[in-house]
Amino acid sequence: MATDPQAPPREFDFPVSSPFAEGLGQSFLDEVPEVEEVDIGEGADPVAEFRRTLGMFPTGVTIITTQAEGQVHGMTANAFMSVSLRPPLVLISVDRRAKMNSLLHEGSRYGISVLGDEQEALSDHFAGRVLDDPPEARFLLVRETPLVDGAVAHIVARVVRSYWGGDHSLFLGQVEFARSRPGAPLLFHGGRYEHVLADAPVFGALAPERLERLLASGEERSYADGERIVAAGELGEELYVVLEGAVRVERGGALLASFAQGDLFGEVAVLDGRPRSADVVADGETRCLSVSRDAIREAIAAEPQVAWELLGVLAGRLRDA
Repeated sequence: MATDPQAPPREFDFPVSSPFAEGLGQSFLDEVPEVEEVDIGEGADPVAEFRRTLGMFPTGVTIITTQAEGQVHGMTANAFMSVSLRPPLVLISVDRRAKMNSLLHEGSRYGISVLGDEQEALSDHFAGRVLDDPPEARFLLVRETPLVDGAVAHIVARVVRSYWGGDHSLFLGQVEFARSRPGAPLLFHGGRYEHVLADAPVFGALAPERLERLLASGEERSYADGERIVAAGELGEELYVVLEGAVRVERGGALLASFAQGDLFGEVAVLDGRPRSADVVADGETRCLSVSRDAIREAIAAEPQVAWELLGVLAGRLRDA
């Protein structure tokens, strides 16, 4: 059913006289409420237990950056959220003890770099953890604001409001710059890093000679620029290898990932046979090798050691997560 993009979400569509709306819009963030103890359970350290509870909400990992007197300042944070699309607004929460807190004020700019899966060491470095081999941080400068090179998303925002947030300060920023690239983000959950497994290689992690035998029964197919190779919703009946050209993975018109010559796609879908979650479209003239699920099953039956290697790959993915 089509919806009006300008209409508010339906969960907010209730009369003001409703008891559920009592007090809505009548509080102000500038007012400091009285501190009340949280019912956290008997015998537990309230601060530690509250932190543990909040940690069950998985987030991405960002590095907040700003520039002051020609010096780049940065800190790792997962307390970042989007606030509004029109106007574009974001919000960050900064510990009042952090140097970053004293550097940000209304009118100043901060950068948000959403880290990629491979940037865990950078996150540790900007969180102040001592590393044996600290990574070299490289920055891009956009609107006089440093951004971490290689991140999957970049945002530059100008502080338009700052608010009291207990032992943190909240900085509302109006977005002036936003860019993203395909790639898996670094995640944080339960006090440790997590990783997105959807694009993790499975067949691609096999020894080259085994993979070659597995793909031997494949069929070559050619696609014109923009032609759909895989449709969202269709069953995962085939594994693909890009032989020439490139492909785009899209959902709702948004680019999720891209694959080039030598890359495999559809690895997870062909194993579980469930409906595919995105479209795959040829990016220019493209040739692919297609291997059916039945052919893969027959190849594994003929060489059972492949099944053990695949189980080892999958077990490794679970261990990493």
